[in-house]
This record gives sequence, structure tokens and C-alpha cells, in this order.
Amino acid sequence: MKSEDFRALHAAAISARVAAGTLDPAEVVAASFARAKEVGAGREELNLVLWSDEKVAQADAVSVKKGMGPRGGGGSLAGVPMAVKDNIATLGLPTTCASRILAGYVSPFEATAITRLRMEGAIVVAKTNMDEFAMGSSTENSAYGPAHNPHDVRLVTGGSSGGSAAAVASGIVPIALGSETGGSVRQPAAFCGVVGVKPTYGRVSRYGLVAFASSLDHIGAFARNVDDAALVMETISGIDPRDSTSANIPVAKYREQFVSMATTPTPLDGITVGVAGEYFPEMLGTDMRRLCDRALDLLRSLGAKVVSVSMPHTSLAIPVYYIIAPAEASSNLARFDGVRYGMRRSGSASLREMFGDTRSDGFGPEVTRRILLGTYVLSAGYYDAYYRKAQSVRTLIADDFTRVFAGTCDVLFTPTTPTTAFPIGQITDPYEMYMSDIFTATANLAGVPAMSLPIGRSNGMPAGGQIIASHFCEDKMFRVAYALEAALGGEAHQ
Repeated sequence: MKSEDFRALHAAAISARVAAGTLDPAEVVAASFARAKEVGAGREELNLVLWSDEKVAQADAVSVKKGMGPRGGGGSLAGVPMAVKDNIATLGLPTTCASRILAGYVSPFEATAITRLRMEGAIVVAKTNMDEFAMGSSTENSAYGPAHNPHDVRLVTGGSSGGSAAAVASGIVPIALGSETGGSVRQPAAFCGVVGVKPTYGRVSRYGLVAFASSLDHIGAFARNVDDAALVMETISGIDPRDSTSANIPVAKYREQFVSMATTPTPLDGITVGVAGEYFPEMLGTDMRRLCDRALDLLRSLGAKVVSVSMPHTSLAIPVYYIIAPAEASSNLARFDGVRYGMRRSGSASLREMFGDTRSDGFGPEVTRRILLGTYVLSAGYYDAYYRKAQSVRTLIADDFTRVFAGTCDVLFTPTTPTTAFPIGQITDPYEMYMSDIFTATANLAGVPAMSLPIGRSNGMPAGGQIIASHFCEDKMFRVAYALEAALGGEAHQ
């Protein structure tokens, strides 16, 4: 299979051809590895892929082919190669969270999301670069060095799931998994010009996801188009007895609604789209505002009603997030102590010294910063002043969403990020970096589903538009995204 032929195929098309017997899964896997080599996905170049094993992937391809029935079948993702963020547990390949403290760690079990995708025939071909323990917005905080944006290697991929987003954008895989705590799927999706989806909290099992902040963490998906993203989310969603936070709420067949929509000139009749002024501040560039206005005009032309709404607590999202998330991280990362698993610093004079030496050598600067911050806000005398107050404001942010979705609108439309991708090394101030997530962190704090899709280019780089829906209303979110993507056509990348 030629590289250009492989890149032209979306996940659904690959699966259909494999099921029909006109495409061999082994050929697809070979094309994926060839594309990775062609674009320089390894550590010396784009630095998108941390771990891969073509022999193992080809063995999986053989298994997929053997599982095909005489009349086709084999799963809705049969033969589709996928990349996985390095904090999601997989069998065979390392799961290091891009951290020295987990160097060489191979999980004895795999994440539920991976199991569900493999049961449908998907094949893991790569574990991707990320910000260490998912703490970052640029994939510069990796122990293995920064990932490079395939649209311009001088720029960041976004983070923390930058490697997965860039693997899809560069044509190595049609789909990939990432994780979100404050925007780590949607933000790199916007920077790399692909679709990125964060589900409702509890919609997708977190079993096998290395915990950062347990009340904020989500597993999400990347794809080249909305249809493939919906296919992945249909596959990985649903209750899981191994995750007590997963919800026993039926999962809609998101893709079925696309069939009828494709033949309707106004597929968004009856849908109301809310536009919150708080997501369009003065800091938003003229070009980004223009692209959002064009998208909103298209939504109107598709039959949607566009109304203004207010989300008054939006500006508090970043300070609230950077109290709650580090607090939970300081607790979750306490397990990495050099005793139970992971690296251990030898030669220490005492157990206490070994703890300190191991964690100092194993964790990078950003992870250390957040552990210290989280420990501080949970400490005696500061818990009420910071952590308890942040939780109260988190409720106010969630109430903003509840109120607007209760009767004002079906979905919200916002820019995904304030800017497009910025140069590697340009942002050194932590607070300035944290502001990259100003439009995305709210959905994590509220637990509502949200996604980013390409809406054009600003200064030559991809820009993303964000669609947010109410809890467990991913079907409405996908309906709007599918219609907008179809209406934009080639303009999504112009």
C-alpha cells in the first residue's frame, strides 16, 4: 500500500475493506510503520512515538485476519492501526507516562478502553509522547524531550496528549487515544488540526489510566474526522465494573444519526447553539474570532438557532483547576516512592532519604511543582482557605452549565484555544502556559462532554472550534460537529 493511499483512508473505510477481504490488516500495519518512518516520528526527529514493536503489531494483524468470518466481520475497527498515549496501560509495550520514575515499566494488564478497541479489531502500533504524568499543555515536559508539530516542526503539538494528536495529524494512524484532565485532548487536537473528543465524566472507564487527578481525568479520542471519532467513542464508552465511577447509562449509536443528516439541507433544525461572551474575551485574536464567526454563520445556515448566554464563573476556571488538580495529583503520585514499583535511587543513607532522592531524580520540574502546590493547599491551615473554597467555586462553574443547558441551549460553541500552536521554548512562565487551557478546563471541572474540530487556519496554523454539551448528551455534540464539518468542507483547513 502506498503512503498516500494509506493516509487517504479513514478508520471506517479501512475496517470496511478489511471486512470485505479487499485489504489485508498486515498491509495496513506495514503502511502505518512506513509512514512513521517517512515523517520521522521517532525520538530523533518529530519525537511523537516513544514505544513501538512492528513484530507484535503484525502478529496482532494476523490474529485479526484469522478472526474474520467467511462473510466478513471481525469488528467495527478491524485492521485499524491506533496510537495510545503513554499513560494508558497496554500489554507488551511500556507505560511510562513519559517519566524517568517509570522507565521500563510494562503493565501486567491493559486499560478497558484498549481491550474494547482490540475486541473490535483495532491494532496498537505505538505509544506516544506526552507531558510527564499528563502535566502540561505543550508536550515539552516529557522526560524524552518535546514533541514537534507536523505542520511546523518549530512549534509545539499542544499537550498533554500531543504525541497522539500529532500521530493522527501526520498520517501515522487514523485514530488515537489520549487523556484529559483540563483540556489535554481538545487543546492538542486544535493545535494539530484534528478532531479531539472528551466524553462525559463516567462515560468511559478510567481503568488502566494512570491517575493524575481522579475527579477530572477522562480518556478521550483523536481522529481525522468526526465519523471516526464517533466510532471510537461508541466502542470505548459504557459501564465497567472495574471503574466505580463509570456510569450505567446507555450509549447512543452516535453514527446512525449521520445517515439521515447527510440528505437534509438543514440538519440542525431544532438545535439551539449558545455563545457565551466569556469565551470570546478581548485577548482572543482577530483571526480566531473571524473563524468562529464563520462557523457560527454556517451553523445558522444549517438550521440551528444561535443565542447569547452567560457563563459568569468561566474566568475562575484556571485558579480553581490549579488548586484541585495538583491537590489530587499530590495524593495520587505518593505511590511512586521507590518501594512498590518504578525506579529506586540506590545508595541513600536512610529510608526517608531514599524516598526524597528517588522522587527528586524521577520527577521532572513541572510534576514536582504541582506535587508541592497540591501538598501545600491540602496542608493544615490552608485546606479551608484554598481546597475547600476551590471545590465550592467548582460547583458554581458546573451550575453555569446546568443552567444554560436546562432550557436555553442544546450545545455551546467556543474557540478551543486562545491562540494557535506557539514555538517550542517560547513560554517559560507557568501561569502563561496554564492559560492555554482557559477555554477547556471548565468542561473537566463540570464533567460535561466537549470536543474540538478544525475550523480553519490562523497565521497558517490549524485552529479549533469547541462544542460542549450537557452530561451524557454526546449524541447532540456529534450531531452538531458532523454538520459543521460537512459544511466547512475544505474550508476547515484553510
